[in-house]
Amino acid sequence: GKHRIVIPCLGHFKEEYEKVSKLYMNNKIQTTRYTLLNFLPRNLFEQFHRVANLYFLFLVVLNWVPLVEAFQKEITMLPLIGVLTIIAVKDGLEDYSRYKMDKQINNLVTKVYCR
Repeated sequence: GKHRIVIPCLGHFKEEYEKVSKLYMNNKIQTTRYTLLNFLPRNLFEQFHRVANLYFLFLVVLNWVPLVEAFQKEITMLPLIGVLTIIAVKDGLEDYSRYKMDKQINNLVTKVYCR
């Protein structure tokens, strides 16, 4: 089986600790949902799980069919783009505040018991 190595003091075991610590996960807190790379696709994916956004998307797609076109194509897209933009900005600000709180918690000073 697998064994876990516990090194209580970093004093003379610092090199051994650095070698062994790469094998295990750290205890860093991360409550954020997004990164800079996955924000737009993941946010759009989450937003289109809402029925209202799918309804507006259906109206936009339906308005591109020449036989059914009721309004100008650009006007039909405005409500959908407005709602998606507002929700994306709100989600981005919430996630950024989570990131700042995580950073603050992860940088707290802790006491380590060592004999």
